[in-house]
Amino acid sequence: MTSDNSSDEFYTKLRKRLKKTSDWPSEYLYKFIVPSSDQANLDKLISIFDNLGAVISTKQSSKGKYTSVSINVTLKSPDIVIEKYKQVGEEIENVISL
Repeated sequence: MTSDNSSDEFYTKLRKRLKKTSDWPSEYLYKFIVPSSDQANLDKLISIFDNLGAVISTKQSSKGKYTSVSINVTLKSPDIVIEKYKQVGEEIENVISL
């Protein structure tokens, strides 16, 4: 997403979809990919979800170049899901959200 408009539109659609498909509070599974060489960003990503009682698992790619991070966490509302996506995007460079 290159502009704020497309980002806002994406999050609006996501919020509607989450409200429609889940009863809140609900479990949500985040998936991210970060370069394995960037341990500081990996640590920062984990710390964003650390105080929420999240179950966090990591797995390196076959060549060890990337690390996938799965974060399963119970959240109170779709707004919090979106807040966390935005926080990750603002605080961490070179992260891919899936």
